[in-house]
Amino acid sequence: MNEQLIWQAQSAKDAAVVLASATTEEKNRALMLIADALEEKCEVILEANRRDVAEAEAKGTSASLIDRLTLTEKRIADIADGVRQVADLPDPIGEEVERYDRPNGLVIKRVRVPLGVIGMIYEARPNVTVDAAVLALKAGSAVLLRGSGSALESNKTIVAVMREALSGTAIPETAVSLVDGKSHDVVDEMMSLRGYIDLMIPRGGAGLIRRVVEGCRVPVLETGVGNCHIFVDKTADADMAKRILINAKTQRPAVCNAAETLLVHRDREDLLIYLCDALREAGVTVHGCPAVCEKISYAVPATEKDFEEEYLSFDMAVKVVDSIDDAISHIRKYGTGHTEAIITAERDCADKFVREVDAAAVNVNASTRFTDGFQYGFGAEIGISTQKMHARGPLGLREITSYKYVVEGNGQIRE
Repeated sequence: MNEQLIWQAQSAKDAAVVLASATTEEKNRALMLIADALEEKCEVILEANRRDVAEAEAKGTSASLIDRLTLTEKRIADIADGVRQVADLPDPIGEEVERYDRPNGLVIKRVRVPLGVIGMIYEARPNVTVDAAVLALKAGSAVLLRGSGSALESNKTIVAVMREALSGTAIPETAVSLVDGKSHDVVDEMMSLRGYIDLMIPRGGAGLIRRVVEGCRVPVLETGVGNCHIFVDKTADADMAKRILINAKTQRPAVCNAAETLLVHRDREDLLIYLCDALREAGVTVHGCPAVCEKISYAVPATEKDFEEEYLSFDMAVKVVDSIDDAISHIRKYGTGHTEAIITAERDCADKFVREVDAAAVNVNASTRFTDGFQYGFGAEIGISTQKMHARGPLGLREITSYKYVVEGNGQIRE
């Protein structure tokens, strides 16, 4: 076993003990100092990020992954703003979730407590380094971070900046650590740290998530890929549909809440042509079913794989469906449980879609891009869970806590 990793894990465990009793004021002060430090050290972080991007480009990395990897001055400012938002959020630790007053006089309370040590294994996006760290700290947990090699220089610099900001606060620097060994073996070792790590969260592509879920000896909170659909019902408003579709597909196509498949009701041939033309004008390649290709000369014939694909690029699968039931059936077959959306003017159709589509988020007349911790008012997020336990959807502060029961009596004994 890697001695450095064991030392980091033990240090994180020790730091978690301190964090568990830290006051809200102490945690918030630490977060505000981190936000200030990120902005003050912006150019240092950008320089490290430029090295990562240059290396990725030299390796022929796809444009979508380059976009995920790249930091800019604005993105760093947004990250720092996200840290401040987390500081402004209510502290979940110590919150009384439920209370039961028993006939025998016992008072039973369910109270939020920290998880302890959270392990994060993630790909490409260096903003996750900050999001995971600050959410864990506010929720009273230490964090062990394992980013991908493509973002190593960025992550090392960001973690160094955060740890320096923590020095002199009530929060130990060791509450945030980067596991930076280049060998993939260190990931396997990290996944075996039962007794040190209390929860593992993978965030990235399907391969990474599958590897962690199948190989981890630590409890896993699974985040998922996003094959997100937009169903345009026969009553949909054309301009609303276009506005939502273009936003969902093109605002930032390389993220998990970008739409990947468009389903259009068969009765709206006019809308099919209108929306496909809008996609083409926005630079999106249309991968169409046979019914689409009959009407859209520039459509590329879609294969089965196209409807399974999380493109993360300017590509979109388009299919004509016979009814809302047909749309729901398609989503059940190909959806990943992330975000699904319907555009309709009929309340009954919207209610049916919401009731029968099984996903972490179901949107009515709104872009899939809203499935996001910031947009939900959670501050930053540690990921988006597509599983059903123990949390689902954007993982904010409450989703990365546990609870305990506090029983208060005045001498009661069990008969």
